[in-house]
Amino acid sequence: MQKHYKALGKVTVKKKETNYISKITWIALVGTLFAGYLSYHKLFGKTCALTEGCTTFLGLSTCYYGFSLFFILLVLAFSSMKMGMTFSKSIKVVSGLGVLFSGYFAVYELFFAPLNILNGAVYSLLLPSCAYGLVLFVVIWILS
Repeated sequence: MQKHYKALGKVTVKKKETNYISKITWIALVGTLFAGYLSYHKLFGKTCALTEGCTTFLGLSTCYYGFSLFFILLVLAFSSMKMGMTFSKSIKVVSGLGVLFSGYFAVYELFFAPLNILNGAVYSLLLPSCAYGLVLFVVIWILS
């Protein structure tokens, strides 16, 4: 259970809680920028930004979903800092969804996609982009 204290009539978040929320905000910003770059390139370039296959979910590129999840996390974390309230349960749920989503597609792209690492796929960042999204989501989930 989160503990809060009142200061001048406003509910504020303890300094320790603000510290991890600040870290989550920065990580969510990195994820939003990375997924935003991939989404922008896919939307306007009509091709994937990196040398890897463009996996889709429900007809849309998975980078759009990653961007949406990271942006939601960024808004929740930033709101926590500015409004003095914690959204830690919401952050935990959204980052958990991100872990499941990016984890599934990272494993799929690495081992089960038509062109995968086992039959010669080469990724420009050594791993598929979903794997990097997975790392960021896991870190946010652990911090929340």
